[in-house]
Amino acid sequence: MARTARYKVPFRRRREGKTNYYKRLKMIISGKKRLVVRRTDKYILAQIMEAKVNGDITLATATSKELEKYGWNYSFKNTPAAYLTGLLIGVKALKRGIKKAILDIGLHPPVRGARIFAVLKGAVDAGMEIPFSEEVIPREERIRGEHISKYATYLKENNPEIYERQFSSYLKRKISPEKIVEEFERVKGRIMEELK
Repeated sequence: MARTARYKVPFRRRREGKTNYYKRLKMIISGKKRLVVRRTDKYILAQIMEAKVNGDITLATATSKELEKYGWNYSFKNTPAAYLTGLLIGVKALKRGIKKAILDIGLHPPVRGARIFAVLKGAVDAGMEIPFSEEVIPREERIRGEHISKYATYLKENNPEIYERQFSSYLKRKISPEKIVEEFERVKGRIMEELK
């Protein structure tokens, strides 16, 4: 720890690893609304935020837990759930007249094909205008959950013991992981119906 009088203690949220104030200042100066995407151990969270002097104001919010209302019974933290959450926040934002935003991923590392960018793709597909590069977006097969379906089918045919252990939470609820793509398309259609 520095002992001189010139040493400046970082802000508390920076010390705790919660906020990068340099990036935040740039976003606030832009004056644009932000699509804030965060993920937890169980869920994906997305919010449309506007910066004000007294603090940020939440204009719209969506969590992957809300997908249950649309019939989604699979994981709330995988790539298809992230995309559907992005689609849901996009629909909610458009209903409130919010068409443009910039992406705020906070301190999450910007890894190509990450779930955070699946949320971005969902919001853009809903009709929002958010600047992004195509190379960071997950492939369409991953967004639809084809990789999960193929892996489940492979395990079911070649190693049923690992299949039952790997997909035990789905099997307890009598859900077939091989049918995730059909369920994804069904839920996506239900969410898009709200725009009409």
